[in-house]
Formats: sequence, structure tokens, C-alpha cells
Amino acid sequence: MLPNSSLRSRWLIAVSVLSVGFVVSVAIAAALAPAVFPSGGRVGGEGRGIAAGIIFVGSYVALAIGRIPGLRIDRAGIALVGAGLMVASGALSLDDAYKAVDLDTITLLLGMMIIVASLRLSGFFAVANAWIGSHARRPLILLAAVVATSGVFSAFLVNDAICLVLTPLVLELTLALRLRPMPYLLAVAMASNVGSTATITGNPQNIMIGSFSHIPYTAFALALGPVALIGLVLGVGLIALFHHADLTGAAFAEAPRKKVNANQGLVIRALAATVIVIALFFTGMAPAKAAIIVGGLVLLTRRLKSRRIYAEIDWSLLLMFAGLFIIVAGAQHALLSPDVISAVARLHLDNVPVLSVVTAVLANLVSNVPAVLVMKPFVDVLKDHDRAWLVIAMASTLAGNFTVLGSIANLIVVQKAAAFGITISFWDYFRVGAPLTLITLAIGTLWLWL
Repeated sequence: MLPNSSLRSRWLIAVSVLSVGFVVSVAIAAALAPAVFPSGGRVGGEGRGIAAGIIFVGSYVALAIGRIPGLRIDRAGIALVGAGLMVASGALSLDDAYKAVDLDTITLLLGMMIIVASLRLSGFFAVANAWIGSHARRPLILLAAVVATSGVFSAFLVNDAICLVLTPLVLELTLALRLRPMPYLLAVAMASNVGSTATITGNPQNIMIGSFSHIPYTAFALALGPVALIGLVLGVGLIALFHHADLTGAAFAEAPRKKVNANQGLVIRALAATVIVIALFFTGMAPAKAAIIVGGLVLLTRRLKSRRIYAEIDWSLLLMFAGLFIIVAGAQHALLSPDVISAVARLHLDNVPVLSVVTAVLANLVSNVPAVLVMKPFVDVLKDHDRAWLVIAMASTLAGNFTVLGSIANLIVVQKAAAFGITISFWDYFRVGAPLTLITLAIGTLWLWL
């Protein structure tokens, strides 16, 4: 007789596979409806609407879970399948699907990934990590240094990439110093989320919002930078409060010196590229244009093969974005009627606290990037677009600290830590992340409301 856990697993796989089959069958039926009912325009239109709704819900449920039990498919694959089914069902034509993909967002992400990859491969982050380890002589000072490093770099260079780079370095440093890594790992994840709130290039959802809203980079930073700064200070305080025993020790001995592999010429080039691209952002150049130009120029070197930089780029994230744009556009085209818009308008999304709460809840249900895409059609009908987008950027990002599943950055830290044999449980994260989220959301909401 099968154990209960094995039986539940088999039932879960069977249900998920049947659900996928149902969604695909509905898409195929919608595609065949015009041929079966050549004069039934209404039947075909209703069929496409039903199919679009089912594909949209099915895709978002799978994206929220992060996988489909029984199938070896990730979020990028789910987004691609959903996009393909939207086109197959007739909810969106292929030409409209091409137009739905926001190339500014994809271009900006690609350019920033190239710049971060050049910083990592040059050895800059390893040098910075070694410097922090040799100068931060007390646990609490080291915690503050980790928060500042993760928060500041995440503000400009996309938080997911910063977590990918910093997590193993912080792990190596804390283990060498014989410190418990947990508070410092939480600092990397939480500070990256909070710090990324500050600018358009801080995280993927802000990059999309910058493209949708056309808010100037400087105006965005002035509006949300203070919220991020306060949040970083609170992050240090809360982690210190909940991990008091780990951070109150005396000065620790200096870590054994380890040779850092860094190429001075490449470090200087990568740093120069980073400073130049950030300066271009603040001068008013379109972020996507600045990022791809500087990112392209970074590839012009004799010391580093281009394919090594290509290997650092998260191509699956770019693919997921393209798929999500098409899924949302298909649902919007087939389902977003005047009645739906008026019904949503009754939620008073023009009220800052309401919009903040709705965005934060939605971001925790389906993740922050899909949440921003869902909110886009409803922001268009609001009077104060800029403030609405700033509220969504703030709430969707800060909500990522609520649970360990709240953002991709959190998952990156957890997975990297697991590779070192260190487990960050749901409760380990939640007991610090939940109060940090609620306090920073309240501060951000008040800042943008008053």
C-alpha cells in the first residue's frame, strides 16, 4: 500500500496534468471555432474570451506556484506556453503579440545584466567583499555593511543580479569569520528588495513601470529614494533585534587572507561603465538607450571573451517577460470591457492607501512582476498616473519582503544558501520580513499620500 504522501503526490500530479490538458484543449477549441461555425461570429468571439480567461488564470496560477507538478517546466516556460496559447486561441494575433512585448523593458534588463556580469567577472564584488571583511570588525558593523552594499547596488543594478553575486560572497565571508550566516543572508535579501525600490533600474517591476509611465529617472529616485533609505535603516534594526544573540559579540578575529582573483584593468572598466550609465540615467537619457549602449561597449575588450558575459545573462527572465507581456495583452484584448473597468474603478484605486494595499496583496499572490502587468490597464484610467505608478512600484517591491516566496531575490538567496548546507525556513524569513514589510509599506504609503 502506498504511503499517504506518495498518494497525495500522485493525485497532485494527475490533477495538474489534467488541468494543463484542459487549458490546451480550450485554446484549441477556440482556435477551431471559426472553422466549425463560419457564420457564428458571436460564438467565436465568446469562445476566444472564455479561452483567454482560462489561459490567463491557468498561467498566473502556475507562475505563482513556480512550476507545474509532474512536468519539468519553469516560470519562463510557463510564460512562453501561455503566450503561445493566447495566440493559438485567437485572443491575440501574432502581429499584436509582437507589439505587446515592451522592448524598452527587455533592452534595459539586457543592458544592466551585461554591466553586472562585467562587474562580477572582473572580480570587483570579490574585492569589495574582502575589503568589508577586513574593516568591519564587529558583527553589527558587518551587518550594516552588508545591508548598505546590497541596498545601494540593488538600487541601480537590478536586485536579482546583486543577490546572485553577493550571496556566495557573504556566505564565504561569514563562515571564514565563524559567524552564523543567517542574519547576514537575510540582510542580503531584504536590503536588496528595499534598496531596489529607489530607482527605475532597481528591479524588473520598476523597469517595466519606468517604461510604462515615462517618469524621469531623477523624479522617480527623488520620490522613492527616501523610502528606501529609511527601509534600509529599519532592516538593520529589525534583523539586529531578532538576531540579537548573533550580533552582540565582541570584535572578531580577522578572516584568513584569501587571494582575490581580480583583473585591475577589467575592474576599472566595469566601474567606469557603471558610473557612466548611472550618470546617463540622471541626465535624462532614456534608461534603455543608456543601458544597451554602455552594455554593448563593455563587450569591447581583449581580456574577457564575450561568451563568458553571455553565460551570466538570465535569458530565461527575458523570455518570461516577453511571455507575460503577451499573456496580459491577450487577456486585456479579450476580457477588458467597459463594465470590467467600471467595476474595478469602484475599488477607488485612485486612493493611495487602497492602491498600496491592493498592489501588496496582489504581489504576494502572483509575484510582483505579474502584479504590475495586471494593474497596468487600470492605472491608465486614473487621473494621477505618475503617483499611481510610484505607489505600485513602492508597494509591489516592499511587499516582496513579506515571505520568502515574495520575490525572486529571496529565492536566489535561499537556493544559494542551501548549496552551502544552510537552510532558511519560511519562519526564519517571515518573523523579520513580515514586520519590515508592514512598517515600510506604511511609511511608503504615507510618504506618497501626504
